[in-house]
Amino acid sequence: MRYAVLGTGDVGRTLGRKLVELGHTVVLGSRTSDNPAALEWAREAGEGAGTGTFAEAAAAGETVVNAVAGRASLAALEAAGAANLDGKIVVDVSNPLAFEDGEMRLSPVESDSVGEQIQRAFPHARVVKSLNTVNCQVMVDPARVPGEHQIFVCGADAEAKEQVTALLGEFGWPADRVLDLGGIRAARSVEMWLPLWLDLMRGFGHADFNLELRRAR
Repeated sequence: MRYAVLGTGDVGRTLGRKLVELGHTVVLGSRTSDNPAALEWAREAGEGAGTGTFAEAAAAGETVVNAVAGRASLAALEAAGAANLDGKIVVDVSNPLAFEDGEMRLSPVESDSVGEQIQRAFPHARVVKSLNTVNCQVMVDPARVPGEHQIFVCGADAEAKEQVTALLGEFGWPADRVLDLGGIRAARSVEMWLPLWLDLMRGFGHADFNLELRRAR
């Protein structure tokens, strides 16, 4: 499979590296084709790893992974180009996080989400929200956390969610631990998990944790 991973931060580089290790071809996209972090990542990742602009990456990928910061996601995807997203699965792993005056802020929050904004802006893309509830290391190696903890997917396209669930399986997430929350509107709830996640990380002193949900039968 050919993947475009948009974003050169820790999340994008980690996801891209794992995809290359799994035998996929990955183009790591950024604003410029000579992004130093992207070039270094490609050298380290080896065969199957390439770099380019957002548009070049999206054009090359059969599936697009949005690993850009939430508040910058729409601009990055606009730079990628609607024509390069049409009909493709866009896996949105972003969170709408910013720090202002030393305090964490989410925007949008409650009445909207980045996932929904992306789907509205690119109606012909098949947007699936997933993986934004865990640290990037746990995203690609769920065994870092013991127990039967879960990850979530949501989006309007059932087939796209099935394909993303299969990708999560390659990362090590068993299908019965991937919880489908329904349509893309559910992106609001998983994005609003972030403030609690940050408080837990501060309390634990590390990011190797996740939710394990138990329910009555």
